[in-house]
Amino acid sequence: MKAKDGTQHERPVILVVEDEALTIMDLSDVLDAAGYEALQSASAERALGLLTGRSDIVALITDVELSGKTDGFDLARSAAQMRPDLPIVVVSGRSKPDPDRMPAHARFVARPCRGDDILEVLKTLMKS
Repeated sequence: MKAKDGTQHERPVILVVEDEALTIMDLSDVLDAAGYEALQSASAERALGLLTGRSDIVALITDVELSGKTDGFDLARSAAQMRPDLPIVVVSGRSKPDPDRMPAHARFVARPCRGDDILEVLKTLMKS
């Protein structure tokens, strides 16, 4: 992205995977206001393709229940195998955190929660 002075400024890209339109738009707005670029995906399959093709993605936020064959837990595990240092936040209002299905460094956030709550967990992961 170019600033008004013509210099190049890159915002950190966060991959947000959620199949509910209002939820992904709200979270994307929170990330945008915090200085991040939200790259949206409604399915885990598309998200894996984006992770493979885009090295500029610095973190992943995923819902557990997604459209398609792959859920958020499986996406988180696959993402962690592809990019072991990638900060990952798994969010759900229906599923419980499953330590056997979560990557060791990922964090679970239970809904209901605010976008700012997810952002704070993400920032903590990105610092470590």
